[in-house]
Formats: sequence, C-alpha cells, structure tokens
Amino acid sequence: MGLRGRRAAGLASRGHRCDLGGVYARWINWFSATPLGSWIVKHFAARVDPVLFRLSGGRFTSTGVPTLPMLALTVTGRKSGRARTVQLAYHRDGDDLLVVASAMGQERHPAWRYNLEAHPQVEVILRGESFRAEAKVLDDAEKARVWPAIRQTIPQMAVYEQRTARNIRVFRLRRR
Repeated sequence: MGLRGRRAAGLASRGHRCDLGGVYARWINWFSATPLGSWIVKHFAARVDPVLFRLSGGRFTSTGVPTLPMLALTVTGRKSGRARTVQLAYHRDGDDLLVVASAMGQERHPAWRYNLEAHPQVEVILRGESFRAEAKVLDDAEKARVWPAIRQTIPQMAVYEQRTARNIRVFRLRRR
C-alpha cells in the first residue's frame, strides 16, 4: 500500500472521512467553472471528450473518470444536416434526462441548442448504452421547478448563471 493509501487507511481507522476522489471531483468541478477552466473545456475538452467518451463506453473523459453524470448527445445539424455530438453533464428527473444549454455562461447559446430545437430526435450514449430520445425545451415554470436539483447535480451552473443575463435553456430528453 502506498503512502496515500496508508494515510487514508489511518485516517479512516480514527473516524476521519478521507475521500480523495471527492476532493478531485470538487477541484475539477471548481476549476472547470473558472475562466481558464472554461477556456480549456471550450477549446480542448469539447473536441476530445465526445471521442474518448464513445471509445471508452462512457467511462472516461479528458479529465479521467467523469466527475459529473455525463452523456454524449448526437443531434442533426440544422444547417449542415450532419450528425453533431456534444459531451454534456445531465440531471436525472424520473426516467428522463435534463441537459442545460449553459455554454459555460457565455452570452450566446451553444450551437447544439439550435440544432436540438430544429431536430429534436437525438441519439444518447449513457454509460455505454446507446438509445434514441426526443428533446423538448422546458417552459419557465418547469425549469424553475427542476433548477435547484440541477444546481445540486451540476454545481458549475451557479457560476454560469451569474455570467449571463440570457435565459439558459433546459431540455428534457425522453427515451423513445
């Protein structure tokens, strides 16, 4: 057992909670909401993660094991007609999945939001399973109902909603 493992075992035996994975997840989630972290996500992870996620059956992203519940969403481009895949955090609401078009709090909506509104029939990859779903944007009342739970699942949303005055859209993905 390495030093870190012996230290964790020693702390645990004395009643201390030692959750190195939780510390890592909190750090990654915090860093991804900083300006530098958002830049890295936008310019690197957004391109690499869908490929890693698909190849690993939903087990890995550019930061290793996902720190949030993640899915790959494939939607048809509204102008090109080509399949476009994005890596997104999600919140489970009953049998449905909710995804947030936050664009990390940028002033413009993400392109996938417009594609989803134009072509709501999508493919979802979740934990290695692929299935078809239909997307529907939530109205403001439904969004208000689920938003606190989304912020619990995806803590970066607290930062993203402070960065922008636009109405951040939430989409419900329902399995077909």
